[in-house]
Amino acid sequence: MTSVQDRFRALHDAGTFVMPNPWDAGSARLLEHLGFPALATTSSGFAASLGRLDQQVTRDELVAHVRALTAAVAVPVSVDAEWCFSDTAAGITETVDLLAVAGAAGISIEDYDPAAGQVVPGEVGAERVAAAAQACRRHGLVLTARAENHLYGHDDLDDTIRRLLAYREAGADVVYAPGLRSPADIGRLVRSVAAPVNVLAVAGAPSVAELAELGVRRVSTGGALAWAAYGALRDAARELLTAGTTTFREQALTGDEAAAAFS
Repeated sequence: MTSVQDRFRALHDAGTFVMPNPWDAGSARLLEHLGFPALATTSSGFAASLGRLDQQVTRDELVAHVRALTAAVAVPVSVDAEWCFSDTAAGITETVDLLAVAGAAGISIEDYDPAAGQVVPGEVGAERVAAAAQACRRHGLVLTARAENHLYGHDDLDDTIRRLLAYREAGADVVYAPGLRSPADIGRLVRSVAAPVNVLAVAGAPSVAELAELGVRRVSTGGALAWAAYGALRDAARELLTAGTTTFREQALTGDEAAAAFS
Protein backbone atom coordinates (compact mmCIF):
# COMPACT_ATOMS: atom_id res chain seq x y z
CA MET A 1 0.00 0.00 0.00
CA THR A 2 1.23 3.50 -0.78
CA SER A 3 2.16 5.39 2.40
CA VAL A 4 0.28 8.50 3.41
CA GLN A 5 3.50 10.46 2.79
CA ASP A 6 3.77 9.09 -0.76
CA ARG A 7 0.13 9.92 -1.45
CA PHE A 8 0.65 13.46 -0.22
CA ARG A 9 3.77 13.92 -2.34
CA ALA A 10 1.97 12.62 -5.44
CA LEU A 11 -0.71 15.30 -5.07
CA HIS A 12 1.96 17.88 -5.87
CA ASP A 13 2.97 16.31 -9.20
CA ALA A 14 0.36 18.03 -11.39
CA GLY A 15 -2.82 20.06 -11.26
CA THR A 16 -4.23 22.08 -8.36
CA PHE A 17 -5.75 20.76 -5.16
CA VAL A 18 -7.39 22.39 -2.15
CA MET A 19 -6.05 21.50 1.29
CA PRO A 20 -8.35 23.01 3.96
CA ASN A 21 -7.29 23.43 7.58
CA PRO A 22 -9.35 21.72 10.29
CA TRP A 23 -8.86 22.68 13.93
CA ASP A 24 -9.97 19.49 15.67
CA ALA A 25 -10.76 15.85 14.93
CA GLY A 26 -14.43 16.55 14.20
CA SER A 27 -13.73 19.24 11.61
CA ALA A 28 -11.08 16.97 10.09
CA ARG A 29 -13.55 14.10 9.75
CA LEU A 30 -16.13 16.37 8.16
CA LEU A 31 -13.67 17.82 5.64
CA GLU A 32 -12.45 14.36 4.72
CA HIS A 33 -16.07 13.22 4.27
CA LEU A 34 -16.70 16.16 1.92
CA GLY A 35 -13.97 14.87 -0.37
CA PHE A 36 -10.81 16.88 0.18
CA PRO A 37 -7.72 14.81 -0.68
CA ALA A 38 -5.49 16.23 2.07
CA LEU A 39 -5.76 18.40 5.17
CA ALA A 40 -3.44 20.67 7.14
CA THR A 41 -3.43 21.89 10.70
CA THR A 42 -3.93 25.57 11.47
CA SER A 43 -1.90 27.15 14.24
CA SER A 44 -4.44 29.92 14.91
CA GLY A 45 -7.46 27.61 14.67
CA PHE A 46 -5.96 25.03 16.98
CA ALA A 47 -4.90 27.72 19.46
CA ALA A 48 -8.46 29.07 19.43
CA SER A 49 -9.80 25.60 20.23
CA LEU A 50 -7.69 25.81 23.42
CA GLY A 51 -8.94 29.31 24.19
CA ARG A 52 -5.69 30.98 23.16
CA LEU A 53 -4.28 33.23 20.47
CA ASP A 54 -1.93 32.11 17.72
CA GLN A 55 1.67 31.22 18.62
CA GLN A 56 0.68 30.29 22.19
CA VAL A 57 0.61 26.51 21.75
CA THR A 58 3.43 24.29 22.97
CA ARG A 59 5.18 21.69 20.86
CA ASP A 60 3.82 18.87 23.02
CA GLU A 61 0.28 20.18 22.52
CA LEU A 62 0.78 20.34 18.76
CA VAL A 63 2.17 16.80 18.61
CA ALA A 64 -0.83 15.49 20.55
CA HIS A 65 -3.15 17.42 18.22
CA VAL A 66 -1.50 15.93 15.14
CA ARG A 67 -1.75 12.46 16.64
CA ALA A 68 -5.50 12.98 17.18
CA LEU A 69 -6.09 14.28 13.65
CA THR A 70 -4.11 11.59 11.89
CA ALA A 71 -5.93 8.93 13.92
CA ALA A 72 -9.27 10.43 12.90
CA VAL A 73 -8.75 10.56 9.11
CA ALA A 74 -7.18 8.47 6.36
CA VAL A 75 -6.16 11.38 4.09
CA PRO A 76 -2.70 12.96 4.43
CA VAL A 77 -2.29 15.65 7.09
CA SER A 78 0.35 18.36 6.77
CA VAL A 79 1.37 20.26 9.89
CA ASP A 80 1.77 23.98 10.42
CA ALA A 81 4.87 23.67 12.60
CA GLU A 82 5.30 27.46 12.86
CA TRP A 83 8.93 28.21 13.90
CA CYS A 84 9.47 24.49 14.61
CA PHE A 85 9.68 25.48 18.27
CA SER A 86 13.46 25.84 18.24
CA ASP A 87 16.30 28.20 17.40
CA THR A 88 18.70 25.34 16.65
CA ALA A 89 19.09 22.73 13.93
CA ALA A 90 18.98 19.98 16.55
CA GLY A 91 15.72 21.32 17.93
CA ILE A 92 14.19 21.58 14.45
CA THR A 93 15.18 17.97 13.78
CA GLU A 94 13.57 16.86 17.04
CA THR A 95 10.33 18.64 16.14
CA VAL A 96 10.23 16.99 12.71
CA ASP A 97 10.90 13.58 14.27
CA LEU A 98 8.07 14.00 16.78
CA LEU A 99 5.59 15.12 14.12
CA ALA A 100 6.57 12.24 11.84
CA VAL A 101 5.92 9.73 14.61
CA ALA A 102 2.56 11.43 15.23
CA GLY A 103 1.57 10.59 11.64
CA ALA A 104 2.25 13.78 9.68
CA ALA A 105 2.57 13.54 5.90
CA GLY A 106 4.31 16.90 5.67
CA ILE A 107 5.23 19.98 7.67
CA SER A 108 5.74 23.67 7.06
CA ILE A 109 8.45 25.84 8.58
CA GLU A 110 8.26 29.63 8.61
CA ASP A 111 10.88 32.36 8.81
CA TYR A 112 9.14 34.47 11.47
CA ASP A 113 10.70 34.26 14.92
CA PRO A 114 7.90 34.79 17.47
CA ALA A 115 10.29 35.39 20.34
CA ALA A 116 12.09 38.18 18.48
CA GLY A 117 8.89 39.38 16.83
CA GLN A 118 10.46 39.64 13.39
CA VAL A 119 11.12 37.86 10.12
CA VAL A 120 14.68 36.52 10.24
CA PRO A 121 17.27 37.30 7.57
CA GLY A 122 16.99 35.12 4.48
CA GLU A 123 20.26 33.31 5.09
CA VAL A 124 19.10 32.32 8.57
CA GLY A 125 15.81 31.12 7.14
CA ALA A 126 17.65 29.02 4.55
CA GLU A 127 19.81 27.38 7.21
CA ARG A 128 16.70 26.46 9.16
CA VAL A 129 15.00 25.08 6.06
CA ALA A 130 18.07 22.95 5.35
CA ALA A 131 17.90 21.42 8.83
CA ALA A 132 14.19 20.69 8.43
CA ALA A 133 14.71 19.27 4.94
CA GLN A 134 17.35 16.82 6.12
CA ALA A 135 15.03 15.56 8.84
CA CYS A 136 12.01 15.42 6.54
CA ARG A 137 13.87 13.32 3.99
CA ARG A 138 14.50 10.62 6.58
CA HIS A 139 10.75 10.30 7.11
CA GLY A 140 9.55 10.95 3.56
CA LEU A 141 7.72 14.11 4.65
CA VAL A 142 6.86 16.89 2.21
CA LEU A 143 8.50 20.09 3.44
CA THR A 144 6.86 23.46 2.79
CA ALA A 145 8.99 26.56 3.38
CA ARG A 146 7.12 29.74 4.19
CA ALA A 147 8.24 33.34 3.63
CA GLU A 148 6.23 35.39 6.11
CA ASN A 149 6.99 38.87 4.72
CA HIS A 150 3.47 39.69 3.62
CA LEU A 151 1.86 38.76 6.93
CA TYR A 152 4.05 41.24 8.77
CA GLY A 153 3.93 44.32 6.57
CA HIS A 154 6.98 43.62 4.41
CA ASP A 155 5.40 43.71 0.96
CA ASP A 156 8.65 43.29 -0.93
CA LEU A 157 7.94 40.63 -3.54
CA ASP A 158 11.54 40.66 -4.78
CA ASP A 159 12.76 39.74 -1.30
CA THR A 160 10.05 37.08 -0.95
CA ILE A 161 11.08 35.45 -4.22
CA ARG A 162 14.77 35.54 -3.23
CA ARG A 163 13.90 33.87 0.04
CA LEU A 164 11.78 31.16 -1.52
CA LEU A 165 14.42 30.42 -4.15
CA ALA A 166 16.96 30.02 -1.35
CA TYR A 167 14.57 27.83 0.64
CA ARG A 168 13.95 25.66 -2.42
CA GLU A 169 17.71 25.33 -2.91
CA ALA A 170 18.00 24.38 0.77
CA GLY A 171 15.66 21.43 0.22
CA ALA A 172 12.05 22.62 0.45
CA ASP A 173 9.57 20.64 -1.68
CA VAL A 174 6.88 23.36 -1.71
CA VAL A 175 7.13 27.13 -1.24
CA TYR A 176 4.55 29.42 0.28
CA ALA A 177 4.17 33.18 0.78
CA PRO A 178 0.96 33.64 2.79
CA GLY A 179 -0.79 36.95 2.27
CA LEU A 180 -0.31 37.39 -1.48
CA ARG A 181 -3.53 38.48 -3.22
CA SER A 182 -2.64 39.99 -6.58
CA PRO A 183 -2.88 37.63 -9.57
CA ALA A 184 0.15 39.39 -11.04
CA ASP A 185 2.22 38.82 -7.90
CA ILE A 186 1.12 35.21 -7.55
CA GLY A 187 1.80 34.51 -11.23
CA ARG A 188 5.24 36.08 -10.99
CA LEU A 189 6.04 33.99 -7.92
CA VAL A 190 4.97 30.77 -9.64
CA ARG A 191 7.06 31.53 -12.71
CA SER A 192 10.09 32.58 -10.67
CA VAL A 193 10.43 29.67 -8.28
CA ALA A 194 9.68 26.79 -10.69
CA ALA A 195 8.44 24.69 -7.76
CA PRO A 196 5.04 23.71 -6.32
CA VAL A 197 3.48 26.81 -4.79
CA ASN A 198 0.91 26.96 -2.00
CA VAL A 199 -1.39 29.98 -1.86
CA LEU A 200 -3.50 31.01 1.12
CA ALA A 201 -7.14 31.65 0.25
CA VAL A 202 -7.52 35.11 1.77
CA ALA A 203 -10.11 37.80 1.16
CA GLY A 204 -9.48 39.40 -2.22
CA ALA A 205 -7.37 36.53 -3.54
CA PRO A 206 -8.26 34.86 -6.86
CA SER A 207 -10.64 31.91 -6.88
CA VAL A 208 -9.31 28.37 -6.88
CA ALA A 209 -10.01 28.12 -10.61
CA GLU A 210 -8.10 31.36 -11.25
CA LEU A 211 -5.21 30.18 -9.09
CA ALA A 212 -5.08 26.98 -11.11
CA GLU A 213 -4.78 29.06 -14.28
CA LEU A 214 -1.83 30.86 -12.69
CA GLY A 215 -0.09 27.53 -12.08
CA VAL A 216 -0.64 27.30 -8.31
CA ARG A 217 -0.34 23.72 -7.12
CA ARG A 218 -2.00 23.89 -3.69
CA VAL A 219 -4.55 26.14 -1.99
CA SER A 220 -5.03 26.22 1.78
CA THR A 221 -7.36 28.14 4.10
CA GLY A 222 -5.29 28.73 7.22
CA GLY A 223 -7.51 29.60 10.16
CA ALA A 224 -10.35 30.91 7.99
CA LEU A 225 -12.66 27.91 8.43
CA ALA A 226 -12.13 27.88 12.20
CA TRP A 227 -12.90 31.59 12.43
CA ALA A 228 -15.97 31.15 10.22
CA ALA A 229 -17.18 28.42 12.57
CA TYR A 230 -16.56 30.62 15.61
CA GLY A 231 -18.37 33.45 13.84
CA ALA A 232 -21.37 31.18 13.28
CA LEU A 233 -21.30 30.26 16.98
CA ARG A 234 -21.18 33.95 17.93
CA ASP A 235 -24.18 34.75 15.74
CA ALA A 236 -26.19 31.79 17.01
CA ALA A 237 -25.40 32.62 20.63
CA ARG A 238 -26.36 36.28 20.16
CA GLU A 239 -29.67 35.26 18.62
CA LEU A 240 -30.37 32.96 21.54
CA LEU A 241 -29.32 35.56 24.10
CA THR A 242 -31.09 38.59 22.61
CA ALA A 243 -34.09 37.23 20.70
CA GLY A 244 -34.52 33.92 22.42
CA THR A 245 -35.02 32.19 19.07
CA THR A 246 -33.15 29.35 17.40
CA THR A 247 -33.29 29.95 13.66
CA PHE A 248 -29.57 29.13 13.64
CA ARG A 249 -30.62 25.48 13.72
CA GLU A 250 -31.48 25.80 10.01
CA GLN A 251 -27.75 25.92 9.18
CA ALA A 252 -26.77 22.99 11.39
CA LEU A 253 -25.65 19.57 10.18
CA THR A 254 -28.53 17.17 9.93
CA GLY A 255 -28.47 13.93 11.85
CA ASP A 256 -27.88 12.04 8.62
CA GLU A 257 -24.95 14.29 7.69
CA ALA A 258 -23.39 13.87 11.12
CA ALA A 259 -23.83 10.10 10.97
CA ALA A 260 -22.25 9.97 7.51
CA ALA A 261 -19.23 12.06 8.53
CA PHE A 262 -18.61 10.72 12.02
CA SER A 263 -19.70 7.10 12.03
